[in-house]
Amino acid sequence: MNSKDIICIDRKSVYENRWMRVREDRIRRTSGATGIYGVVEKPDFVVIAPIHNGVIYLVEQYRYPVEARYWELPQGSWENNNDAEPHEVAAGELHEETGLCAQTLTYVGHLFLAYGFCTQGYHVFLATDISDAQVECERDQTEKDLVAKAFKIAEVEKMIVDGVIKDATTIAALSLIKQKGLLS
Repeated sequence: MNSKDIICIDRKSVYENRWMRVREDRIRRTSGATGIYGVVEKPDFVVIAPIHNGVIYLVEQYRYPVEARYWELPQGSWENNNDAEPHEVAAGELHEETGLCAQTLTYVGHLFLAYGFCTQGYHVFLATDISDAQVECERDQTEKDLVAKAFKIAEVEKMIVDGVIKDATTIAALSLIKQKGLLS
C-alpha cells in the first residue's frame, strides 16, 4: 500500500486534551469508495528494558482503562517536553520509575503502538551497566502507587507465556531485543 491508496478529503478534530487528539477523516480509497477513518494522535514514548546480572526490572501499576494492575517494562513520555531526545527521556523515565541509573542505554529500534488507528510509536532502549543501588526517587503524582521489582529473565518469559504480563509494548520490546541478539 502506498501513500495514495487512501486520500483524505476532509479532516476534523473531534476531541483533544493535553495527552491526545482524536480526529475523524473523510477518506476516498483508490476504488472510489468513501468513508471515515478515526485516528488517535499521540506523541511517541520510550520503553526501557533494564537488565542487570541476569534480571529484568519491571514496574507494576494500576491501568485505569482495564481496571487492573499489571507488570510491564518502564515506559513513558514527557508531555511537557515533546522535543526532548528519546535517549534523554529513557534515562529520565528509568530513574523516575525504578530508581535505577544505567551507564549504557542502547537504542534498539522504533515500533508503532497500534497503527491501525493511532499515530503513536515508541522507542525501545536496552539499559545495561546499571548501578546496584536503587535510589528512592520522587515520582509524579500519577505514579505514586508504582512498584518496581527485579525478575529473572526466565521468570519474565514465563510471565509472558502465562498471561501475567499482558502489555503488548513490553512483549514486543523484549521480542525485538531478543531477535537482535541483545537478550540471551
